Amino acid sequence: MAVASDHAGYPLKARIIEELGKMGHETADLGTDSTDPVDYPDYSRAVAEAVIGGRADRAILLCGSGAGACVAANKFKGVRAATCHDPFSAHQAVEDDDVNVMCLGARVVGPELAVELVRRYMGAKFSGAERHRRRLGKIAGFEEEFGR
Repeated sequence: MAVASDHAGYPLKARIIEELGKMGHETADLGTDSTDPVDYPDYSRAVAEAVIGGRADRAILLCGSGAGACVAANKFKGVRAATCHDPFSAHQAVEDDDVNVMCLGARVVGPELAVELVRRYMGAKFSGAERHRRRLGKIAGFEEEFGR
């Protein structure tokens, strides 16, 4: 697992890493290391490179809203990122869409909800259903067609 955050997500990142450890996951902390202002796209890139490079099966990315970091992560071919602020989305995004990066808004969810979202995300498995594979194939086609 790779975990990264910008300055807004930094206070929540330690709790996420702690929970992943309790669940038995080895975690790579890809930054940031303080609440000093940084640019979230740099941390989106770090987790995207870890996932597409095979150094992490999945990642969790935190910023203030979850939206900006998610937009940036989705610019990388092979990354399927989703902003999740509720338990249903945290598991369904994996089960139906094979999401490999979950983005959380540290200013939107509190620590306890964030832990529940991590549990749901990590406990989910891609269903492999034909309709989901077909849809993911179309998305992969977009990546090829538009040169992402």
